[in-house]
Amino acid sequence: MNIKRSKTYNAKPNEVGGDWQVVDAAGKPMGRLAVDIARILQGKDKPTYTPYVITGDYVIVVNAAKVELTGNKAADKVYYSYSGYRSGLRRTSYQDMLTRHPEHAIRQAVKGMLPKNNLASHMLKRLKIYPGPDHPHQAQVAGNQKKLEAAA
Repeated sequence: MNIKRSKTYNAKPNEVGGDWQVVDAAGKPMGRLAVDIARILQGKDKPTYTPYVITGDYVIVVNAAKVELTGNKAADKVYYSYSGYRSGLRRTSYQDMLTRHPEHAIRQAVKGMLPKNNLASHMLKRLKIYPGPDHPHQAQVAGNQKKLEAAA
């Protein structure tokens, strides 16, 4: 009996090219925004998604300083970093993080939603975050710009 079977497509690293997508973070909840960004970085929004190859696009996030948190999280959220030494635990509130480095808050949220493997650091390098509406990537975005409309 001759049965014709369809083959599963597996992307190869040299076949995959990354487009550039611009995301406006103004007024959007950080968690929902981070989910959408992580999906684009992994390539899960494309039919050529392969778990062990980076099939995702580059993501530019603008207006990172205007991202919002729901409920009391803006007042209660705390970021921890530990140096490994005694008394090396540092606490930074979300308000301080937003005033000093608003891009770090979004980067941490996206990092937590990426897979915990060697590809995650490479995917995170494709994420460009800017606190204001301007970014220096106009040349890359000019030809193939896609705008992400995240849920509000």
